[in-house]
Amino acid sequence: MASAARQPDMSPAEWEARQQLAACYRIFDHFGWSELIYNHITLRVPDEENAFLINPFGLLYSEVTASNLVKIDIDGHVLDGSPYPVNRAGFTQHSVFHRHLADAHCIIHTHTTAGMAVSATQEGLRPINFYAAAFAGRIAYHDFEGVTIRPEEGERLIANLGERRIMMLRNHGTLVMAKSLPEAFLMQWMLQRACEIQVAACAAGTPVEIPADVIAVHQRDLAGVQLPVGVGVPDFQAMVRLIDRTDRSWRD
Repeated sequence: MASAARQPDMSPAEWEARQQLAACYRIFDHFGWSELIYNHITLRVPDEENAFLINPFGLLYSEVTASNLVKIDIDGHVLDGSPYPVNRAGFTQHSVFHRHLADAHCIIHTHTTAGMAVSATQEGLRPINFYAAAFAGRIAYHDFEGVTIRPEEGERLIANLGERRIMMLRNHGTLVMAKSLPEAFLMQWMLQRACEIQVAACAAGTPVEIPADVIAVHQRDLAGVQLPVGVGVPDFQAMVRLIDRTDRSWRD
């Protein structure tokens, strides 16, 4: 992504991360995955220990730009002099994962209708479609404890997540984390599709679950349909081209 207005005291790596994250917020807005001024996508700042970027609390996703993202540390201190506040629930939830999980470079939390609907069911995500089969055995679950502003809930979030990196927050929404933003984006897109199809299938009739042996083959072979440039990279780049055709203000 080309630099548009990087501040003199900001590293090229941070500016690139800011542009990537700002693009992601605009992409989410394009898909209708925003939730007024709430929910969060966070991204670690490259080469800086314990620093990550988060959306300014009070702005719509369509108003997020590279320069107005807020840079904070895992203790909640603003590091870039931003005049914007940070949502307390977003900080509490995301900081615990950024603090304890070295591979959680990008974290996505959404309240999409389909994601919340599936999270509110006893069964959770069922292996009944192409996308859901990719997540079989790979989703963690965490019971609803109210709005996430109490630090002690973080211990239970980490314990319930275990070695998995996708979580259904029961009665609440979804949580996706990955080693890169493009990978997290693709996982979110697939999870959203899986949830949408499950909601539609359950309304249409009795869903048919995919056998475990077929799921194993499916998960084994999925890598064979990816371009060799990194998980989610071509998908994310395609969406950046799409939003650029209508509004490039996120780059500033």
